[in-house]
Order: sequence, then C-alpha cells, then structure tokens
Amino acid sequence: MLETVFWVLVLLGVMILIHELGHYWAALACGIKVETFSFGFGPRLFGFRRGQTDFRISAIPFGGYVRMLGEQAGDEHAVDPRSFQAKPRWQRAIVIFAGPLMNVVLAVGIGTGLFMHAYPKYIDSTNPVIGKIQPGTPAEQSGLQVGDRILQIGNQKSPSWMDVQTTEALSGGQAFNVVVERKGAKRSFQVTPLTDPKTGAGLAGWFLEPGVVIAEVAPNMAAAAAGLRPGDLLLTVAGQPVTSLDGVQKIISQANGTPVEVAFMRDGAFQKVSVTPVATSATGGQARIGILFGYEVVKLPFPAAVAESVRWNAQRATLLYQVLDSIVERRISARTLDGPIGIARRSKEAAHEGAVSFFDLMAMVSLNLAVFNLLPIPLLDGGVLLLLFIEMLIRRDMSLQVKEAVFKLGFVFLMMIVVFVIYNDISKLFTNG
Repeated sequence: MLETVFWVLVLLGVMILIHELGHYWAALACGIKVETFSFGFGPRLFGFRRGQTDFRISAIPFGGYVRMLGEQAGDEHAVDPRSFQAKPRWQRAIVIFAGPLMNVVLAVGIGTGLFMHAYPKYIDSTNPVIGKIQPGTPAEQSGLQVGDRILQIGNQKSPSWMDVQTTEALSGGQAFNVVVERKGAKRSFQVTPLTDPKTGAGLAGWFLEPGVVIAEVAPNMAAAAAGLRPGDLLLTVAGQPVTSLDGVQKIISQANGTPVEVAFMRDGAFQKVSVTPVATSATGGQARIGILFGYEVVKLPFPAAVAESVRWNAQRATLLYQVLDSIVERRISARTLDGPIGIARRSKEAAHEGAVSFFDLMAMVSLNLAVFNLLPIPLLDGGVLLLLFIEMLIRRDMSLQVKEAVFKLGFVFLMMIVVFVIYNDISKLFTNG
C-alpha cells in the first residue's frame, strides 16, 4: 500500500506541479498578484514565502491550486489593478488555458524523450494482417481467419492496427463491417465485439502479432533466396512456434548455420521453405536470414522525436475524446474510465515494469488531465473558459447570481463524477478478484 501511494504521488505530483506552474507563470506575465501556490488542499502543513506568494504543502495531497488576488467575481479586491478580475478577458483566458497547456507540453516532452531513447517504428502501419484469433470469439464466429489482411474496418479504409483496436474498443455489442484480403480476393465480414464486463470495452478476439508478420525482406540474404516475401505470416521455424522477433533470432542462432525449415501462411495458403542462416559483417557476425518484422526499435533525432511525439499525443487525445463521446452516446460503458485507485494501481505496475513504462503512463495521464480540464464543466478550466467566451460575445459580465448558480451545479456534478469513478475503481478490484 505504501509503495502504491508513493508512486501515485510521484506520478500525480509532477503533473499537478506542472499544471499549476502554467497558471502561476501566466498570471505573473499578465501582472496578476498570486497569493498562494499550494500543492494539495486543506490546512497548510509547511512552506515558504517568496515575494507576494505563499508556496505551501497542504494536508490533502491529491490536487493543487493557485489563488490569485480578486479571483472570484464580487471579491472585494476585484477592483485592484493587480487582481484577476481587473484584467481583460483575453488575459484571464490565457491564465486559465496555461494550466492544461503545460500538461500537453509535459506529455509532448516526455514522448520526445522516449522516442529519442527507443522508438518502436512500425514498418507496415496500414492494412495489418491478423496474426491470431482466439477460439469462440466474435472474430472467429464471423468467419475471419489468421492471415487475413484488413483493408477496411467500418468506414475507415487502409486502417492501421490502432484504428482497428479503436473501432473494436468503442463497439462493444455493436456490429461493424470488416473488409479483408484473402488469397488475393476481397471478402466482407460483420463483427460484433463482446463487451468486457470489467472495462466496458469491446473485445473481438483478434490480435496483430506483429512479431510474426514479415514486413521487409533484405535483398541478397537467405530469406529472399528462399522466396519469403513481405506479408508472409510465420508459423514455425525449425519446428518451433514463432511468437516474436527475439524468438526467431534465438532459434536461428541455435541452428549454427545449418538449414532450418520455415512454415508460413501466404494469401491464406500454408507453405514451407528451407532457409540457411548466414553470418556476415553486416549482421555483426551473428547468423541471420534477412527479415524484419512489423516493427523495429530505433532512436529518433530531436526534431523527428518532437514531430512523432506531437502525432502520438494527438492520436491519444483523439482516442480519449472518442471514448468520452461514446460514453455520452451510451455506446460503451463509463466503466472504461479509471479513477484515483485505478491510476494508483497502474502507476505501481508501470514503476515495476521500468522507467519507460512509468514515463509513458505519466505522459498519458498528463494528456488525459489536460483534456479533462478543458471539458466545458463549471469549476474546471474548460468551464471557466466557456463563461469568459460567453462574456466576450455578449460584451458584458454575467450576473453574480448566475455565476454562483452555475458553479454550484458544477460542484455537484464534479462530486457525482468523483463518487462514480471511486465506486468504479472499487468494483473493478472486486471483479479482478
């Protein structure tokens, strides 16, 4: 329990600090007096004062806030030229937007670092080949087979595997069409994923298995000479089942340069060839047959890593909005959402998996925090921005009574969300058990 609390405090602490720093720096840039910068809520435990700001650690560590002079409408200090309310609405909007923006910057920064360290580059990113189908699942019942190349899923043509997974996850209990290529011919199937009772996500029962689909065949190497081609689905090498790139390399190394039999699927047909591994200077003296699978790990230079991180986070943000939209339309269950207990459990698991997993989770949660904060819900940054935008349109302040009523409703709504996600996390724990 203590370990779980430690890792979730590290995870959330960094994001809260970055978020509040965004508000703080923007407020100072706009000439607004910041009275309090608090990590946590409730009574002040300890801290220090620098300039006009009290930097403090408060008793309840989950959250934080920046209190600005004259922040609330009707505040007696609102007339002070250094107060939040005395500033033009566009400056107030910048201050509010700066918090979520810093969370996006954090997510992009972490992603950049991860891609500079090790980036899983997918060689064949579109029209993925189904590498495995679980028996008795909707994918098998629909008639799909291992080796089918997915050409279209729903209305999405030439989908990536992420597109396939997104459609599957957001379609629990709802049918969608899948067009595949099998033995050179197009065939259409209808798949209705099951709904995972634990998460509410759709489950079709198919898997990409990128480690067993050949993406590239090196020229003048043994695999090319034997007739292997990109898109071939490896089944066994030297009689041993193939599940990953590392597994294939281990089997080939153990062959010590002797011929190995490779069984594979091509256009739905089972075939076998004999391949003799060769060790060359290009392979570092290790025996290889000259094939690359669905991805390879590379290190990106800084500009490319930034661009890839932006694209990666944009995909994640789009997926989150799709999930929220599907929840509102009741196409998937709200049980897909994780609350503080779920995040705590995942932070501990990620920490055990290593730094890469932990930072990846931190980037994802930071991005989710930014997206959630920008929702047009009163008390959240998005709700405040919406009210400011309305006031810009009507060119006057909304009445104090209306604002108070809106924020009271927002508080009740947020408390309902908090109660729900905590209940949801607890029910998942019992379901897991």
